[in-house]
Amino acid sequence: MSIMVTRSPMPPMEEYIAEISDIWQSRWLTNMGAKHQAFQAALREFFGAAQVELFTNGHMALELTLQALNLSGEVITTPFTFASTTHAIVRNGLAPVFCDIDPHDYTMDVTKLEALITARTSAIMPVHVYGNVCCVEEIERIADKYGLRVVYDAAHSFGVFYRGRSTAVFGDVSCFSFHATKVFHSIEGGAACFRDQEIGKKLDRLKNFGIRDAECVDGVGSNAKMNEFCAAMGLCNLRYVAAHIAQRKAVSERYRARLTGVPGIQLNEIQQDVTPNYAYFPVVFHEKEFGSTRNDVFDALQRADIYSRKYFYPLTNTFACFHGRYDAAQTPVAQFVADRVLTLPIYPELALETVDRICDVVLSCRS
Repeated sequence: MSIMVTRSPMPPMEEYIAEISDIWQSRWLTNMGAKHQAFQAALREFFGAAQVELFTNGHMALELTLQALNLSGEVITTPFTFASTTHAIVRNGLAPVFCDIDPHDYTMDVTKLEALITARTSAIMPVHVYGNVCCVEEIERIADKYGLRVVYDAAHSFGVFYRGRSTAVFGDVSCFSFHATKVFHSIEGGAACFRDQEIGKKLDRLKNFGIRDAECVDGVGSNAKMNEFCAAMGLCNLRYVAAHIAQRKAVSERYRARLTGVPGIQLNEIQQDVTPNYAYFPVVFHEKEFGSTRNDVFDALQRADIYSRKYFYPLTNTFACFHGRYDAAQTPVAQFVADRVLTLPIYPELALETVDRICDVVLSCRS
């Protein structure tokens, strides 16, 4: 049986069927129905967030948040991320400015942030990579100094807490993805978390065609509403997310037991004051010490019917759709890591014996 890089957690089938059964009575399938409202309230409690707005996916949470903030000019971000982050900026007519990453936790290198700020900078969009938390205090200090907005791409950080606070509470807005590949999912879905009620009013209209009320459409919006079936899946999975994270922790610890101290293997560093979610298990291969490249390991795993992921590769500032617009040489650490990183399979149901099998293949590539 193939071992995939991830496997979506699911609640018991009968529990989900029970959760959606009343939808057959109400026939309220979308447009902020009872499930939507219940899921929204449950997430506010889970995150400890003042306001939560739900979306059809995490990308629309990002894209419409930038629109709601009425930004202009440049947004400083990282190229070591999924396409969604950069695309949300560009699709709003904004210019991404790429900051290099920290070589230890792969988040934005805040020591290089201030030098990138210009008169055209309107916001910073950092990314909590692999569930690693950005340097939120320093980002806040710099943003306050220059009067900049901060929008976190928190797609990887569901269930992550820093000094007892959810990542949902940092910045002006923190955006999450509930895609099926994530630690927590609602099949498809996303959320924006924030304090300012005015942002909420704008997001509510932007995700619903700009409609103010039944007879007034006073803005140009999109259609980004979460449907009731996805909200119901979110309600079910929220009951199990703590158990799923605990299972991921056991998988992560087995990987660490097998791979720690191996020459040429760099593991994700454990951050201080962070309660992690074990969303991914990234390994950076230093070919001179290890004896094989990342691509060699990727191929060896694939021959064994094990599917890892070059995540993130390529950098977003090297995408073909942006050919000639950005210079990846300005983010050398991100390029170095992107050329060498591999995320190994991790999900709640992954047996520890299978983790051993994966590690055996990885270690067989040493020379």
